Amino acid sequence: MARIIGKLTKKSRRYEFMLTERPTDLRRTNAPGAAKDARRGKLSNYALQLREKQRIRFTYGVTERQFYNTYLKSAKIKGVHGHNFLGVLESRIDNLVYRAGFSNTRAGARQLVNHGHVLVDGAKVDIPSYIVAKGQVISFKEGSVKFDIITEALASGRAVPTFLDVNKDNRTAKLLHFPERNEIANDFNESLVVEFYNR
Repeated sequence: MARIIGKLTKKSRRYEFMLTERPTDLRRTNAPGAAKDARRGKLSNYALQLREKQRIRFTYGVTERQFYNTYLKSAKIKGVHGHNFLGVLESRIDNLVYRAGFSNTRAGARQLVNHGHVLVDGAKVDIPSYIVAKGQVISFKEGSVKFDIITEALASGRAVPTFLDVNKDNRTAKLLHFPERNEIANDFNESLVVEFYNR
């Protein structure tokens, strides 16, 4: 299975964007080689587009190929391409497990999926890139429901997005509708990604 290699804290400094779910992981805020970068001057349009692409890619923890394939898939959906692109990324099973509050990090959610603990409409799904459709229900195997990692994550009380209906007692989450742009983090500028791939 493909995976992101390297320290996300260092990448966070490079892209000036928090890529981890734990802000305390970032002890230094200056970018690596900041002194050299200061002499390079203003970033070009290409550099800005590339940086935004990397910010989004590393946030969701997908490889370059997965990221581009998701971009192509979102082009087939009616509406604004950039908005649909983020919506498809949000609809990934690993992201929804995280967003529902069943894991404190996307990496932890991905591990739950990879190890076969997650069910969609009662069927095991162990592929993190699986796209959940409207109305499908995410749950856990009988032996996995009471995992400490899930209990601790739910106890943190993290806010749940409006496109999910979460039942904390039964440890289930239902995707109510395709994620809309106003329900997704406003820290992203997805139009730069569209510009990057449309060069």
